[in-house]
Amino acid sequence: MTKVANQRERSPREARDTAELAALLRDLKERSGLTYRALEEAAARRGDVLPRSTLAAVLGGRGLPRPELLAAFVRACGEGSRVDEWLEARARIAGRPADRPPAPVRDASAEPGDTPSGPEPDPEPATAAPGAASGGPPEQRPRPVRRRLPVYAIPALAAVLIGLSALAVVASDDETARAEDPPAVSGPPPASLPPDGYVRLRPVSAPQFCLTDGRVTDGRYTPLVAVQDLCSTVTPQATTLESLGGDSYRIVWHHPDYGKGCLKVLTEGTGRGLLEPWDDCTRSSRFHAELSGPPGGNTFVLRVDGQGCVGIRDGSPDAGAEAVMGRCTAADHQIFVIDPI
Repeated sequence: MTKVANQRERSPREARDTAELAALLRDLKERSGLTYRALEEAAARRGDVLPRSTLAAVLGGRGLPRPELLAAFVRACGEGSRVDEWLEARARIAGRPADRPPAPVRDASAEPGDTPSGPEPDPEPATAAPGAASGGPPEQRPRPVRRRLPVYAIPALAAVLIGLSALAVVASDDETARAEDPPAVSGPPPASLPPDGYVRLRPVSAPQFCLTDGRVTDGRYTPLVAVQDLCSTVTPQATTLESLGGDSYRIVWHHPDYGKGCLKVLTEGTGRGLLEPWDDCTRSSRFHAELSGPPGGNTFVLRVDGQGCVGIRDGSPDAGAEAVMGRCTAADHQIFVIDPI
């Protein structure tokens, strides 16, 4: 697909929120002509740290970049002279004074326009405790009220007192024993569901791999499909499970370049049985995430009604092996560890 160039270069001053700032950062990446790997390497040559996985999240608009990350990205894109402009835009959106990034380590490959800046204070935490923003004390919570046990009157007669005290001791011991017993749990334990948010899908047969996009190894089908590859190489693509109620989910891929795609099990043609990301999520497949193991575990079978279970072709241990839909066998290559990220 041919990309259309922007009619004019937009200034970061035009960004009004996190999403617009992310869009401008994607434009900056396009103009640089560099891949994620090349940007990471360019940053490293300047003494900056620019992880591809973190950069993908920033360009996807999942949150404001840290000042030092934003500065490293702008420098890696070859616009070191405009770092302050980008930082001011970030600070305006964040609603706080502009932070300055730490000065990069200079080397022969540094650009003339890169100007070292002052030291960077420690980055603020993602969520501050109540009162921390104003520098005041944390919000005071009311102290819990302890209820006192009522004190009962004791009969005056010594004989009656002794008898009642003995009975009270026996009754007290019995009540204490019953109170210390754990409450009875009736019925079966609740079924475990996959974690919310961004996840990794790793086949139990090869847990170093994650499901990601790739090409069919024999070339019989050319579009991108689901394959297994090293988890360290799947970024910038990210995966979420979109709940459809109960144990039913869409498997959704998010990519800063390709956008959102939902996995669809192909039922005909040369791609039959493969899982392909579709732009129209309403036509994608509904996957049942069924727990495989004890309650509270994180291993699941991904089953599609009337079609079978997702697995790795022939249980292959190789990178690039396709995910396919087949008869449910409960083999390791049809069981997936679902980890939160």
